[in-house]
Amino acid sequence: MPLPQRIAIDGPAASGKSTLAQRLAETLGYLYFDTGVLYRAVTWAALQRGDAVEDADALTDLAANLPIDVRPPSKADGRKYDVWVGKHDVTWAIRSPEVDRWVSIVAAHPGVRQALIEKQREIGRRGRVVMVGRDIGTVVMPDADLKIYLDASAEERARRRYEERRARGEHVSYERILAAVQARDRLDAQRTVAPLRAADDAVVIQTDDLDAAQVFGRVLALIEDADC
Repeated sequence: MPLPQRIAIDGPAASGKSTLAQRLAETLGYLYFDTGVLYRAVTWAALQRGDAVEDADALTDLAANLPIDVRPPSKADGRKYDVWVGKHDVTWAIRSPEVDRWVSIVAAHPGVRQALIEKQREIGRRGRVVMVGRDIGTVVMPDADLKIYLDASAEERARRRYEERRARGEHVSYERILAAVQARDRLDAQRTVAPLRAADDAVVIQTDDLDAAQVFGRVLALIEDADC
């Protein structure tokens, strides 16, 4: 069998999805596509226009018509991909604290999620992509060649976030991070459109007791088995 051309990686926040997807994409020579950047791009555009992030109708219309594209990285400045909105390279602009503050609210609008599904599929149809998100294997690419669902307890995921931020010199509270992780989990699980869950045919990997190298090794073995 040939190598899987479209790999879907899902799971809750801080389960290790991005780390795994980046390494797989680099190893395979594929596009690393974190679908969360589309929601960030819509949030950035809404803030630029002065739209209220609570206005579901305005945000849905914006998401449906915004010309967003994700491409392989064009600059050696630490980026893993390019994110474009029309003629604007917004790769770093969408990582601003202001976008961080509002993106979860924007992403929770059912109309926004529906509007962005087709944009994600368009990129997925190009092939040679590792796509990461929360509904890739269930909604965006239900016919993906390989589906991975990474999971970990809320406590472990909060600990990882806590350690990462402490390593950057931030003064943070583990309890606050844990509360934020749990709140995001509830939002992801209870939303009416594409709630977070593993696809029926996904390979589920519990990562509490695994480091990033071990998770990568397991998934790479799955890919090599598929290529035998």
